[in-house]
Amino acid sequence: MKPEYTAVIFRDGDWFVGWCPEIKGANGQGKTRKECMKDLTASVETMLQYYRAEALKSAPPDAERTTLTLA
Repeated sequence: MKPEYTAVIFRDGDWFVGWCPEIKGANGQGKTRKECMKDLTASVETMLQYYRAEALKSAPPDAERTTLTLA
């Protein structure tokens, strides 16, 4: 199962604007719906990488780090 997130998209004048309510700060825009989705997808990926890096800063240096895979 791949992770799935909600994309909220609406038209604002000549632009499509979107955001992902599950990922704070993940926003996108584009002249077409497809461009907006591409921009939003990149934003979600960037924000997840950022939040992961920030969260790991608080882990003790000797803490075990392993991968958790969801089915």
